[in-house]
Order: sequence, then C-alpha cells, then structure tokens
Amino acid sequence: MKLEVIEGDALEYLEKIDSQSADVVIADPPYNLGKHYGNNTDKKTFDEYIAFSLKWIQESKRILKDTGTIYIFMGVRFISYLYSILEREYNFIFNSWITWHYTQGLGKTKGFSPRHDDILMFTKTKKYKFFLDNVRVPQKYYRSINNMRGANPGDVWTFSHVHYCNTDRQAHPTQKPEALIERMILASTEEKDVVLDLFSGSGTTLRVCQQLNRNCTGIELNPEYATLTKERLSQPFTGFDSIDDRMERIPNDLNDNTIRNEYLTNHKAWFLKYHPDSITSFENEMEKKYHSKKAIELFGEL
Repeated sequence: MKLEVIEGDALEYLEKIDSQSADVVIADPPYNLGKHYGNNTDKKTFDEYIAFSLKWIQESKRILKDTGTIYIFMGVRFISYLYSILEREYNFIFNSWITWHYTQGLGKTKGFSPRHDDILMFTKTKKYKFFLDNVRVPQKYYRSINNMRGANPGDVWTFSHVHYCNTDRQAHPTQKPEALIERMILASTEEKDVVLDLFSGSGTTLRVCQQLNRNCTGIELNPEYATLTKERLSQPFTGFDSIDDRMERIPNDLNDNTIRNEYLTNHKAWFLKYHPDSITSFENEMEKKYHSKKAIELFGEL
C-alpha cells in the first residue's frame, strides 16, 4: 500500500501523473471565500477561479480510469459553474448531487443559517465502479423480505463537523469528517485501488485510505499541513472520528432470539467495523430494547 503526501501546487503536480492511473479523485478545493490557509488565501477573481477549476478538472479527467469517479466539494457560489464544466466542457457523466448536512455551522441573525455543503459525484464513463453493499445503512424494521444488509443511504448524508474539542481535530480550518470520506471510498473503490486527493488539507482522505487498505496520494500546498498529515498517519487507529447515526440504528421486530443473535453479529461487521467505540453502546441499546420488550410481553406495562 502506498500513501504519499506531495507538498506543492496541485496544478503543477497533476501534469506529472500518468493518465488512467486513479480509480477515484476527491477534490475539496478552496471555495474562493477569502479564507486564509496559512501560506495562501483563496481570494481570486471570478475568471481566475473558473480558469483554476477548468485546469484541475481537465487533469482529473485525464488521470481517472474509465471506471473512475470524481467527488467534488463546493460551496453554493460556484457549484453550478462546476456542474456545467464537468458535464458540458469535459463530458463527465452526472451521478449524484450529495448534500452533506451538519448540525452546527455559521450563525446568522438575518436569513437562514447554512447547515450543509454540496458534493458533486460524476463518473468518467457509464462503466463505473459502485459497491452499494459497502455503504448500506441499517433497516428500520426486521422483515424477512427486506435486505437486512441494509438500505441505500441516499444523497443526504448527516455527519457532524469534527469539533475543535475532538481529540482528532487537526489544525486546519476545513477538516472533513472521516466517515464522510469513508463512504466515498467504500462506495467507489476496492482494496488496493488508487485514490487521488487534489487538495488534501488535513489529510483525512489519506487517513481513511490507510485504514481501508487503499493506495492514496494527497497534494497539499501548505507544507505545515503536509507535515501534520504525516504525523496523523503515524498515530494509532482507534476508530474513525465520526459516524452516520443510522449505523447504530436497531431494527424493530427482531423478536426471534436466533435471528436477533445472528443479526447482532452481522450488524457489527457490516456497519461498525471501523467504529469500535460505537459497538458497546449499540450492544447495550440492543439488550435494553429487547430485554424491555420481553419483560412487557411477560408481565405487561407497569
């Protein structure tokens, strides 16, 4: 497995990467909001920002394999322009417009406070990889006709920000939750596949790929963030720093002991493999829910 942190300008380094060499490209570029990133500020004119975007999207198209997928984070001011560039300029194939919903964000006294980011998912061709079983979420009810491996998570993803009090928080202003990237990697790659992160920032994509056994190269303009990423990769793994709350959902109507015990084991393997800190609470809630249900059936409600 190869994990590589490249210090430098993505536009310059991308030209050195072989064509048809990446299975997934993840791009979380600056949103051109004037935010300061240590040694640079994302404050371009409109035309400069569009020219910048055209260049890295063009290179991403060349670098992606025909079975590849690109995920792009973008704020509201430019996302429609990027959509048009992807579809009309470079003939990418639209798949999904994902909404990342988070519970805390910028507060406003006039107008509605923003509580989401958008993620564009496009594929290079119609023959793209997608592994739904890897990213399913638990069903609400046990039914013999249901696929108890889980349901499609949909295109609205709820993950909390990595708060500044979190021990996994890095010194980066726009750190993304690991479980957010985990879903992309599991959905669109297999083990040993190659992931390219164009603007790697705090190194979340590299950290996730390290645990999921994927090869990954991250490009970062700020050498301080690149150094922090290398330190992050050297730390012991105790579980990803975030989780979709639905992963801990306990299906109703698991009344048969044999079925329930089998499901309990499967649930931990299917949904909590990289979230060991959630297993104990899940087991406790399962016991509480079905022990209480059993008691009510035997003795009635108090």
